[in-house]
Amino acid sequence: MGFLNWVVAFSILCNFLATSTLSISSFLSKEELANISVNFLNLAKRPDLFDWIVRIRRTIHENPELGFEEFETSKLIRNELDKMGIFYKYPVAVTGVVGFIGTGKPPFVALRADMDALAMQEEVDWEHKSKIPGKMHACGHDAHVAMLLGAAKILQEQRDDLQGTVLLVFQPAEEGGGGAKKMLESGILDNVDAIFGLHVSPISPIGTVAASSGPIMAGSGFFEAVIKGKGGHAAIPQHTIDPILAASNIIVSLQHLVSRETDPLDSQVVTVAKFKGGGAFNVIPDSVSIGGTFRAFSKESFTQIKQRIVEVITRQAAVQRCNATVDFDTKKRPFYPVTVNNKALHEQFRNVAGQMLGTDKIIEMKPTMGTEDFSFFAEAFPGYFYLLGMVDETKGRFESGHSPFYRVNEDALPYGIALHASLATTYLLEHQLKSTTRDQNAHDEL
Repeated sequence: MGFLNWVVAFSILCNFLATSTLSISSFLSKEELANISVNFLNLAKRPDLFDWIVRIRRTIHENPELGFEEFETSKLIRNELDKMGIFYKYPVAVTGVVGFIGTGKPPFVALRADMDALAMQEEVDWEHKSKIPGKMHACGHDAHVAMLLGAAKILQEQRDDLQGTVLLVFQPAEEGGGGAKKMLESGILDNVDAIFGLHVSPISPIGTVAASSGPIMAGSGFFEAVIKGKGGHAAIPQHTIDPILAASNIIVSLQHLVSRETDPLDSQVVTVAKFKGGGAFNVIPDSVSIGGTFRAFSKESFTQIKQRIVEVITRQAAVQRCNATVDFDTKKRPFYPVTVNNKALHEQFRNVAGQMLGTDKIIEMKPTMGTEDFSFFAEAFPGYFYLLGMVDETKGRFESGHSPFYRVNEDALPYGIALHASLATTYLLEHQLKSTTRDQNAHDEL
């Protein structure tokens, strides 16, 4: 809370719903500072802004694009940034866009939205259903893009008063493609001091957020193995080396890695979800392929379980007189780090969200074995990822992500816009003085 002594903040206007800008005009006390987040929420709920972001979200929803194929989505984003007069860099990591608002100087805080859809057929029957067969925004990324554009509009309206630079990170290929990793490799985010990201939640009520400090999502990787034996007729198995039997033993042994070798208090997962071999009822095949995922909550555990997967597969295959190779194919499917929320950013988030929504609306987020490629950002510099509630029981059941019946409650969008804008602004205000001693070797194109 000490940063409040340094903060330069927004003066309160008489009627927020009737105005389009905020201005930083004076130092505020703690009590006055509490109004900042609420004021942003009032701006985000303006009818004209709400209608605009809903139109954007629905346009993106109707035209879903898979990872690294988000060309039309990226074009829509760039067109909106052009209209707002926001400078941006494109392309970044094939289809990504990074916009800049503010002074062009430190501190630099980033806000991230993922853009990609999923390869699945939408089953929700509504006016703005996906127009692309076999593709659907079934994880809310269309809403994420719309909310970040909404935040960009509010922040651009008072850009001259920002105490640093906000980066708008529109990221491709979150769904398994490691788009965050490729954006980092481009170097455009090298000088970022902190980053915030959100995800709409079909579990939490609208008007709430779920978050916590420390590890919140597991690190993950994928593996594929080929077990080679000797095929032959099923009636004379003694003349074969059965890779199906070998693969079956391997799968059972892999389950022991968690149940017998892992500390019960150290969450890990090994799941074999793919088994392919043979094409006839009476023929033992020459080879079998299996594949799956493994997950852990620390680098040490992740490295250990990866090593043991290789050992179990190759050695169990040898016991059955087979040969086995294991491929992690990290170029196509990179390992995802553990998603870790920065402790200091957690305190800032609780302060901002508490001011906006009330402290009783902040839900403690339980760690999950799911993964998020936001973890690449949070590994490179301080990061914070949270869930935005959107459940309204009067609007029926909201299915979980990756369901063909997935829906977004658009009434939640203003909350995401306001949180984006509030978190970025308060971060810059807090860190503006700290940045004066930093090397100014950053983003000189601004």
